[in-house]
Amino acid sequence: MKIAIVGYGKMGHEVEKIANARGITVASIIDPTERNATHREINAQSMENVDVCIDFTMPDAVIGNLKQISKFEKNIVVGTTGWGNNLDEARSIVDKSNIGLIYAPNFSIGVNVFFKIIENAARMINNIEDYDVYGYELHHSKKLDSPSGTAKSIEQILLRNIKRKKHVPFASVRSGFIPGTHVVGFDSSADTIELKHTARNREGFAIGAIMAAQWIQNKKGLYSISDMMNELIGDE
Repeated sequence: MKIAIVGYGKMGHEVEKIANARGITVASIIDPTERNATHREINAQSMENVDVCIDFTMPDAVIGNLKQISKFEKNIVVGTTGWGNNLDEARSIVDKSNIGLIYAPNFSIGVNVFFKIIENAARMINNIEDYDVYGYELHHSKKLDSPSGTAKSIEQILLRNIKRKKHVPFASVRSGFIPGTHVVGFDSSADTIELKHTARNREGFAIGAIMAAQWIQNKKGLYSISDMMNELIGDE
């Protein structure tokens, strides 16, 4: 498989490192400002011999990038977060151009296992009204979206499975260089249960994005990371 990396920031560099370690060819690196990128824009030259594009750019750039990539009928992994309000437009582009797209609020495989654990825990708590629920997340000071896309996904999982809840308070902290920590708590007058995922670095996100690129390579349509995880670990 040959990939194009769209966006050569910290995540783009991490994707390149993991791709090289796994024998995946990086056919092009596209970034309008980064000095070491191979191309400045998405065009016929930068898309040549590419099987799948991996986008880690900015929320307001995703749809524009998708429009350009779709012209060359390339499948795409969107690791950029904070663009979910444009999902319907993305679906329309994907359907019209007959390509495949997979997106996620977080491509870490560990986080997506964490989602499954939260789902199962929430189903149990749904039947025990003594417990209330809360969450908080911590990220580095340069992260733009707050709360994170991962936090929003966790909140939706909790609301789907704890029927008495209409809102889950989810606090956000932005400081220093924290790669990402998410905590969900179930609290009663007698005790507290906490579930926690802590990212050590960006490697997990890059590994998940590479796995997603391999998964989407020959597919058509719009998918979320849940579709891939359901194949990987099963969906009861």
